[in-house]
Amino acid sequence: MTSAPHNTAASTEGRSYTDRLVALERVGFKRLLPTQAPYRWNLRRLRLGRVLDVGCGLGRNLANCDPGSVGVDHNATSVATARSRGLNAFTSDEFPDSPEARPGSFDSLLCAHVLEHMDPQLGRDVLTSYLPYVRPGGSVVLITPQEAGYASDATHVHFIDFDGLREVAADAGIEVRRSYSFPFPRSAGKLFRYNEFVLVGALTEQP
Repeated sequence: MTSAPHNTAASTEGRSYTDRLVALERVGFKRLLPTQAPYRWNLRRLRLGRVLDVGCGLGRNLANCDPGSVGVDHNATSVATARSRGLNAFTSDEFPDSPEARPGSFDSLLCAHVLEHMDPQLGRDVLTSYLPYVRPGGSVVLITPQEAGYASDATHVHFIDFDGLREVAADAGIEVRRSYSFPFPRSAGKLFRYNEFVLVGALTEQP
């Protein structure tokens, strides 16, 4: 894996983190320009069906998933915000006892901008704990920020590039179908904070 500056992590729990995410949504140029349009297009073209969005936050990605999709997040304030937007979201404590937690009931799992907030072992544990809810052969999409995006957030603790995503996939029994840089080529990642590593795989075996 390539190196990136190490951040001293702040917490992703509590109202302050939710408030930060809401404030970022309201930045002037984001309100005036369709900055999310390419990311919505990228998600929809993957045809993920019914999605389990792990680390859904405020529900930005969840809002662009098929009906019946469900979000999970450890931040109760963020989950409350997602619900206020009409989305079906649960805290990580609530989800296992919810009617949505049925083995193999989702077509795919999305884990976008989550793994970089955790040390490698915790990230793998979180991911694999939700994979049983995805049908065999279902899709798994992992997304992490490139260098500029990684450095922009004090809650990031572990930089994960293409090699790192492939390691995570291998450990979790995910067959890699493709990986790519989005929305711009990989060379933009050191300057453009919204450039992402994207890995698309298929669940070949339950961990």
